[in-house]
Amino acid sequence: MTQNIFKGLGIALVTPFKADGSVDYDAITALLDYQLDNGADFLCILATTGETPCLSREEKQNIKELIVKHVNGRVPILMGCGGNNTAEVVNELKTADFKGIDGVLSVCPYYNKPSQEGLYQHFKAIAEASPLPVVLYNVPGRTGVNLKAETTVRLANDCPNIVAIKEASGSLEQVDEIIKNKPARFDVISGDDALTFPMIACGAVGVISVIGNALPHEFSKMIRLEFNGEFGAAQRIHHKFTDLYSLLFVDGNPAGVKALLNDMGMIENVLRLPLVPTRITTKQKMSELLKQLRF
Repeated sequence: MTQNIFKGLGIALVTPFKADGSVDYDAITALLDYQLDNGADFLCILATTGETPCLSREEKQNIKELIVKHVNGRVPILMGCGGNNTAEVVNELKTADFKGIDGVLSVCPYYNKPSQEGLYQHFKAIAEASPLPVVLYNVPGRTGVNLKAETTVRLANDCPNIVAIKEASGSLEQVDEIIKNKPARFDVISGDDALTFPMIACGAVGVISVIGNALPHEFSKMIRLEFNGEFGAAQRIHHKFTDLYSLLFVDGNPAGVKALLNDMGMIENVLRLPLVPTRITTKQKMSELLKQLRF
């Protein structure tokens, strides 16, 4: 039976761009070293935070190859592979180069708003086609459709290589229902930095984090304390992050975390349209909070 290896602190890796808008491959390498040196347990690449819809096929392949080569097996790599055209996703799974990749993250179909049965059949087809373990990604705020707990559990029971779900519905009740009814081999991963502390308390096994791009050491410390049952100490760290959580996303993702990384001198503050950098006032507020979060 396929087991989930994506546990602890996962980083939803950003794609740095140079001032001229081209991919900054040197900055990617520096970010990888920073993550690996500061507590990242796995990487999630070429997904939402990586601005993947705005990358060319060639850029995505180059980024994937660079990351695989540089990481060199030190931590597992989860790669985004999803869409709202089931046949196209299935074809990609059958033909794409997944060398060095340990699993695929597949988002709920967006825009066309399928029913729960449609979602089930979509992910069942993906599971049957995938050469790698599959992590579902439920983020209704972006896709316009919620993968309900009963559908998630049904997929977990029926598809042996669906090993986990990145849950970003914002509903702890839904998370708890999945954890209560899921098979033992299937895991829940937080897809929301602000809910990671309570989700792990409910039984989630980790997070795919945006804030971890900038503060992996601090965020991983919270997670490890919680895994060790030191809830009071973990909660204190969680509360230190509270104001930053909301600021990170007020102007959209990954605008907030790119502003943080720019403030740290790690990347240019550049996004690709239709995304734009966070507002100056937001950036200034985050900069002040950043000074307080080195602990």
